[in-house]
Amino acid sequence: MQLSVSQPIITAEAAHVAVSAAVDAAQRLGVRINVAVCDTAGNLAAFLRMPGAFPQSIRIAIDKAHTAGGFGFPTADWMKVVGDNEGMKLGFSAQPGLIVFGGGLPIRSRGVLIGGIGVSGASEEQDSECARAGLDAIGADTEEE
Repeated sequence: MQLSVSQPIITAEAAHVAVSAAVDAAQRLGVRINVAVCDTAGNLAAFLRMPGAFPQSIRIAIDKAHTAGGFGFPTADWMKVVGDNEGMKLGFSAQPGLIVFGGGLPIRSRGVLIGGIGVSGASEEQDSECARAGLDAIGADTEEE
């Protein structure tokens, strides 16, 4: 019987590069964001808060990273996943720390889920654009949100 398994997770170096790139993208867009990278278990690997970003968005950014990294799909896809099932919509949206709107993206390396990035503080579209910049900066696998 095997007692343990190895599970790849994002490195500290890659996490820091990703949050820095997301902040750079926000600066180009003229918005202020909070950005987090978590491993697949939701453990925080890196975080940056731009001066003037909404403090209420700190937890939202972390939760977006946790949600995308744990489930392996963009947070913007939650409503597609649950479809017309009202019970699932209410149940999932009521779970603490689970985000069901855009701005969180899974991080994959060679098809393996290694974490998630979450951005909060601007529009959903801008948050997602900044998160995508973080993925691009580390050479993570690309998938459309």
